[in-house]
Amino acid sequence: MTQTFAVYPSLRDRVVLVTGGASGIGAEHVTQFARQGAKVAFLDIADEAAASLIETVRREGLPPPLYLPCDLKDIAALQAAIAQTARQLGPITVLVNNAANDQRHDYKDVTVEYWDERMATNLRHQFFAIQAVAPMMQAAGGGSIVNFGSISWHSNQGGMPAYTTAKAAIEGLTKGMARDLGPHGIRVNCVIPGWIMTQRQIDLWLTPEAEDNLLRAQCLKTKLVPADVTRMVLWLASDDSRMCSSQLWVVDGGRL
Repeated sequence: MTQTFAVYPSLRDRVVLVTGGASGIGAEHVTQFARQGAKVAFLDIADEAAASLIETVRREGLPPPLYLPCDLKDIAALQAAIAQTARQLGPITVLVNNAANDQRHDYKDVTVEYWDERMATNLRHQFFAIQAVAPMMQAAGGGSIVNFGSISWHSNQGGMPAYTTAKAAIEGLTKGMARDLGPHGIRVNCVIPGWIMTQRQIDLWLTPEAEDNLLRAQCLKTKLVPADVTRMVLWLASDDSRMCSSQLWVVDGGRL
């Protein structure tokens, strides 16, 4: 079956910021927003991957995205990068809180320091990015914030309790901020991806047994790829979803 996908006129020239945008799902967000005609910036610490992504976008004949190196655990650096994005591209009206790291860990080995580092890696920056972009979205008359949760805790996945705790908290963050920012025309939603076949996931965890178990669990018997979840993000960023806020959007092939 031939598939064609939507173009959203409202995304043209809109300033979009993607955290963790150099590789994986984040790189797909950056590429697809660029194809929609948006002005895209992304934050990451992976300089080589970022350079490769910029060149890929450029080869498509699209304006290259703005890359700002930033360790998201450093909140002052995050705030500075957001301010720089606004100075160079204009007020940010779409924020995609994509960055995370699903590092496995045994609960017996977790220290206070490791716990705090995992919260900083997977949760804390989402709130402070929202806090930093909210005033410019309010001044612009509205905006769209898309937070990234995870299917992992919904499906009772073990082996990484700090990660699943952080990802569960993002849904609470989404609900609370949607209420606080809604009067200003700012929408806040959470996307919950299933197991998306990024190169990292394939290299580290996609064994034949794991793939069989995954496809048995899904209603749709096809593995998900980054573009599948990015299409949901594009819709949530566009005016087509203008009355959608405080919601959890699951893209998992019917697994939950």
